[in-house]
Amino acid sequence: MNKRHAAVVTTAVALGLALAACSSSDGDTDSSPSSAASVTALSHIHGLGVDPSDQNLYVATHEGIYTPDPEGRPKLVGKSKDDFMGFTVAQDKTFYASGHPASGAPGPGNKGLIKSTDAGRTWTSLSLSGKSDFHALDYARGVLYGYDATNGLLRTSKDGTTWRDGAQMQALDIAVSPQDPDLVLATTAEGIVRSTDGGKTFARGREPVMAFLSWTAKDALYGIDTSGGLSRSTDGGATWKKAGTVPGGQPQALTTVEAEHVLAATQDGVYESKNGGKTFAKRLTVEVGDRQ
Repeated sequence: MNKRHAAVVTTAVALGLALAACSSSDGDTDSSPSSAASVTALSHIHGLGVDPSDQNLYVATHEGIYTPDPEGRPKLVGKSKDDFMGFTVAQDKTFYASGHPASGAPGPGNKGLIKSTDAGRTWTSLSLSGKSDFHALDYARGVLYGYDATNGLLRTSKDGTTWRDGAQMQALDIAVSPQDPDLVLATTAEGIVRSTDGGKTFARGREPVMAFLSWTAKDALYGIDTSGGLSRSTDGGATWKKAGTVPGGQPQALTTVEAEHVLAATQDGVYESKNGGKTFAKRLTVEVGDRQ
């Protein structure tokens, strides 16, 4: 096995374990809440989003949707402590998600697609209940894109109720071009795969291997690898440049608000950069529990 192939295999294994809990290592930040404060133990963060109406941060976790309180500690939004998997903010106070009911809660094991129009306080089932578990969701130009992990395929919908099935693959995250709804990227163990037909087909994966992607501006596609290294592409993923390193251990989610405004979840919380990844400040502090 040559060195390059060994590195790819190692990264692929790490990508396959990207959603598993493990020990964390902290890094330096610009500022953070007091570590002495008691914080909520959350086993895993699955998604991040910022509501355009008020710029509040929302964090989808294994135990519900949370937002930071004034001290940067997790505050539960609404009453649900369901396991929120795929999560995206589509418009003002309008969120889409997927996942599983909390232990002992009623309902099928897979929630399919659910929607909130009150910033995560309450949720309504839209489609595929009991049939699909979206591990990644993205919304662009009126179209919802979802990676259905139950069935291993990319799906798209304009109304959240009827779906068009796309390519079958094993992916962790997806990102859609903010300007071209047919350009879809996905992270796989072989590297980043690209579709130019709205997810019907994908070209073969190419390096680098990333865990998560986020694409808000034409020249600001961000990717984070399994070690927390943040990279930026200004040409739609053709080339990449290292932007910085997110503190806190293995990454769990990534989202961009604007070209220089990046949010990433790692094992001990959510970190924010407003200078394209050069420096990070902690927005939300969590204690990692045992993932169920």
